[in-house]
Amino acid sequence: MRRAPVLPGLAVAVALAAASSAARAQVPQVVERVEVSRVVVDVHVLADDGRPIAGLAAADLRVSVDGKPVKIESLRWTTGSVARADAAPPLPASDLAVGLPGHQPGRLVLLLFQKDLEPSRIEGLMPMLRRAEGLVEGLGPDDRVAVASFEHHLELWTDFTTDRAAVRAILTRAILFAGRSGEIVDGEPPLLSRSFDRDAGRRAGSMEQALVVVGRALDAIPGPKSVVLVGHGFGRIIGGTLPSALVGFDAEYAEARRLLTRARATVYCLDVTRADSHTLETGLMSVAEDTGGFYMRTHWFPGQAISRISEALDGHYELSFEKPALPRGEHAIRVELVGRKGVVFARRTYVG
Repeated sequence: MRRAPVLPGLAVAVALAAASSAARAQVPQVVERVEVSRVVVDVHVLADDGRPIAGLAAADLRVSVDGKPVKIESLRWTTGSVARADAAPPLPASDLAVGLPGHQPGRLVLLLFQKDLEPSRIEGLMPMLRRAEGLVEGLGPDDRVAVASFEHHLELWTDFTTDRAAVRAILTRAILFAGRSGEIVDGEPPLLSRSFDRDAGRRAGSMEQALVVVGRALDAIPGPKSVVLVGHGFGRIIGGTLPSALVGFDAEYAEARRLLTRARATVYCLDVTRADSHTLETGLMSVAEDTGGFYMRTHWFPGQAISRISEALDGHYELSFEKPALPRGEHAIRVELVGRKGVVFARRTYVG
């Protein structure tokens, strides 16, 4: 039998097709992927009377990074709920419809008490422990509260829990009269005790070191958290004389600030010192400003201080923007109101 003749042009075409197919098999396909990272900032906006301002739109706020304006991509009102996991996606700034304040389940609140037996401090701490009971009772039934204290070391008394009776017992007796927490009171997920380093807490010899332990533990839990720090302050005079002395912090404070801001932990500081002004208030003011919280003295109007904390915990704005193309490192954030009266509280830096 004779083979059928193969036309020359057809043979060339077949050869080229085979070569092209082989080339495609050998050359890897290149897929370009663009990853855009965003910065999320928890923002409180309060009126002159301390009440949250609701109903803001993106046009009411201005954001800058290292002094240069950036576009707000999304803004929404949130309670910081972990029960809901804040499942609703943020709305684009152009389609923004912000909700109103109100209790929703699942917030995480850490009460951190700084204890000192010096008369001007313990006399201010004792009534604030009692008032903290009212703060806890005013939270929603699904809000979780953890309690820690610092004297010569850091102790965690209870995990995030809805057990109000357990929290009340700690506030009324344990913090003042017990030296160590013993077994941590059980809580409900997310569990702080899984990331809280008790050995590091007991080695912490300064408030700055204690805040590192707190920040690292909170950083392991996703979503926003609130820390109510009730104490007399920290820092040390490094120059000058009172009342205009220059106050510095231990080196650990920079790490504490980094961890707390990364953890989205807003710190509200209540100063129990019975004085109109004192050196150690600088530490409380700084950690509040750095994390987007606020500072209040309690020796004149303690009830007003607790009320303002309660209102702040009702909710806040969650703002996001695309991370600018900047060198790696720490960058300054500034959030301002536009055309409206009020005070904005937001963390001052991010690390990118």
